[in-house]
Amino acid sequence: MSSIVDQVMAALSTVIEPELNRDIVSLNMVRGLEVVNGVAEFTIVLTTPACPLKDVFVERCNDALLGVVAGIDRVRINWDAQVPVDRRIHGRLDVPMNSIVAIASGKGGVGKSTIATNLSVCLAEAGAKVGLIDADILNPNIPQMFGLGSGRPKVANDKMQPLEVYGVKIISTGFLTTPDKPMIMRGPMLHNAIRQFFSDVEWGRLDYMIVDLPPGTGDAPLSLAQSFPLTGSIIVTQPQAVAVADAIRASAMFEQLKVPVLGVVENMSGEFFGSGGGEALAIERGIPFLGRIPLSAEAREAGDYGRPLSIHNPDSAAGSALRTMTEAIAARISVAMLQGADVIPINIVG
Repeated sequence: MSSIVDQVMAALSTVIEPELNRDIVSLNMVRGLEVVNGVAEFTIVLTTPACPLKDVFVERCNDALLGVVAGIDRVRINWDAQVPVDRRIHGRLDVPMNSIVAIASGKGGVGKSTIATNLSVCLAEAGAKVGLIDADILNPNIPQMFGLGSGRPKVANDKMQPLEVYGVKIISTGFLTTPDKPMIMRGPMLHNAIRQFFSDVEWGRLDYMIVDLPPGTGDAPLSLAQSFPLTGSIIVTQPQAVAVADAIRASAMFEQLKVPVLGVVENMSGEFFGSGGGEALAIERGIPFLGRIPLSAEAREAGDYGRPLSIHNPDSAAGSALRTMTEAIAARISVAMLQGADVIPINIVG
């Protein structure tokens, strides 16, 4: 006769991870199972600390065990997270990053830096180790979004030390020049600047490297995609037709460069700009729709004053939407990595 631990594991093997469509036992998400006095206690190791599915796992594990496995009266679940590792990064880049995700847009002014900022701080708040590169070399906005306009990186051991705020490590040309001094560079200089932000900065180990790209399909996104193995890209658009048309070109560029497009975010949605354009784009391109962020004065003020809305006003309509968007993006990153051939699967870790 099998032990009660074996029976519990067998029952948990019927619990399906909704995003990956595989059971949590074969994914090695169940760790440290013990059964004491009718209580089955174990840890579920999530693929991202920002996972939106904890309540789903609790419900499905209870359904699989209570009243099914004799002798189990209660289920106690602990939580841990381990972001999968994109093996290609470790083959081509001597920096301990698990994933590199580009935030892109077809046109300027759609709030791409707002999305990159709030995605980064929400991932960090959830417990992930996060870096953010402001790859809009000529027009850097990230320092202002974080309230770091006067910041200057230090140098130690021949490496720049990124500034850190809200748990996010950040580098930008905005830290290296004064606001009234223009950055004037040709294509090769932009290419070198982006590469140096990866190689000449002391990042430490990161779960997620978020790269805020300039708009369009020019030198910066091409340099990034050709120099580094990107886990995927996020396309940000406004709802109106002109923004969507440019976003289609951005999406097509990444597809041509063999970079997975993880999904579309519709920003500044509402009465002024309309709504639905981003979702229509996602349907047309056959990619996930990751969220609709409403246009609000609070979001504008948050960027102006360097106070990310998802942290400082998380219960506002836009703040809540940004947090939900982060969960959707984190889930898409995990799915893309665990379904890819060049990903180190979660079950190699003990």
